[in-house]
Amino acid sequence: MEEIIIINRPLYTEKLKSYIGKNLIKILTGQRRVGKSYILKYIADYIKAINPHANIININLEDFAFAHIKDAKNLFDEISGRLLPSEKNYIFIDEVQEINDFDRVIRSFALQDDIDIYITGSNSSMLSAEIASRLAGRSIEIPVHPLSYNEFLHFHSLLPSKDTLMWYLQYGGLPYLKNLPERSTWLEYIEGIVNAIVYRDVVSRHLIRNNDFLKRLMLFLADNVGQIFSAKRISDYLKSQKIQISVGGVQSYIQYISEAYIINPCRRWDVDGKRFLEIGEKYYYEDLGIRNAIVGFKPNDLSGLIENAVFNHLLIHSYKVKTGQLVKGVEIDFIAEKNSEFAYIQVAVTIIGDETRKREFGNLEMIKDNYPKFVVTLNDSFPNTYKGIKTFNLLDFLLNFE
Repeated sequence: MEEIIIINRPLYTEKLKSYIGKNLIKILTGQRRVGKSYILKYIADYIKAINPHANIININLEDFAFAHIKDAKNLFDEISGRLLPSEKNYIFIDEVQEINDFDRVIRSFALQDDIDIYITGSNSSMLSAEIASRLAGRSIEIPVHPLSYNEFLHFHSLLPSKDTLMWYLQYGGLPYLKNLPERSTWLEYIEGIVNAIVYRDVVSRHLIRNNDFLKRLMLFLADNVGQIFSAKRISDYLKSQKIQISVGGVQSYIQYISEAYIINPCRRWDVDGKRFLEIGEKYYYEDLGIRNAIVGFKPNDLSGLIENAVFNHLLIHSYKVKTGQLVKGVEIDFIAEKNSEFAYIQVAVTIIGDETRKREFGNLEMIKDNYPKFVVTLNDSFPNTYKGIKTFNLLDFLLNFE
C-alpha cells in the first residue's frame, strides 16, 4: 500500500496543538475535500509521537469499514469497545454529521477526564443553535478552508509569480489537486467534487426536487460574485428568465448551499450607524475552482475573482468580514475584524484611471476613524501610501497580509 504523505498546514494544526489534552471538544468544520481528515491524521500522528502509549481511536464515517454505525447507539458502542481504561484515549471522528444525535454521544464521552475528542463535519447545520447550546462551553470550532495561495505554492512546489497566481485564481485550493500532476485534469476533478457536494450535501440532505433551480441559482451566484443581492432581487431576476421561485424558496436554497460551505454570505454594515443592514448581501464561493467549474473561467470575470480571493484570504486568516456602506451608493468592499481591531479594504482590477482611483481611495477617505485602509489591485503597486492608504497588488496581499 502506498504511504500517505501528509503536508502540514500550520494555520490549523498549531491551533489544534494548543488544545491537545484540554477538556474541550475540538470541531473542524468546512467544505468536503478541503483536507480536514488529513489535519486530523497529522494531529493523531503528532499525539502518538509525543505519547507513544496514547490510545488513538479513528472513526471515518465515510469509510465502508464503519458502515455498521447507523445511529448514536452504534457510535457509542464502537467507541466504548475500543477505550483503554489504563491509557489516555484520543477519539477522532470524521464526518460526524452522518449520525443523528451524535452530540449526545460526544457529550457523554467528554465527561471523562481520560478522553480527548476531535471531530469533523461538512455541514454547518451540525452546529445548529440546538446542538451548539448542548455543547456550549465544551467545544471549540476551527473552520478549515481550501488552500491559501501560500499553501497552494507549498503543496505544488511552486514559486510566487503572475502565472501561479492565475493558476490559483482559476483552479482554487482543493488540496488533492497536488496528486494530479497534469493541470489539464484539474477541472475534471473539480467538476466531480461539485457534483458530489451538491448532490450529497444539498440535494440528498434536504430532499430537493427542483434540481434545475438549484443549478441555476448556483450559476447565477457564480456569475455575480461580489454583487449585492437580496432574495427578492434574485427571485425577480429568475422570474424574468421564466423561472418561478418564491422569495422564501430562494432564501432556503441559499441557506442549503451555505450550510454545505459552497458559498459564504457577506452581510452589509452601516459604517456610521454601526449596525447591520437588513436587506442585501454579497455572496462569495468558498473555493474559486468550484466557482469556475460552475460558470467557467473568463478574463472579464477578474474583478469578481480578485474580490473573492481577497475575501477568502481574510477568512483563512480568521478575520470576521462584512461589506460596508457609508452613504447610499458609497460602499467599502470589506471591513475585516480580528482581535477587536479593524481594517478597511477596497478591491479593483486596476486604479490607473483617474475615475477609478478617485472612487477607490475616495470611499476610504470618507471613513472617519484611524484604522488602517488598503486598496488591493491585480497588478498595480506603489511604494508610498496615498493619504495613509496603502496599495497592495494581489500577489503581495495573498503572500503577506495576515
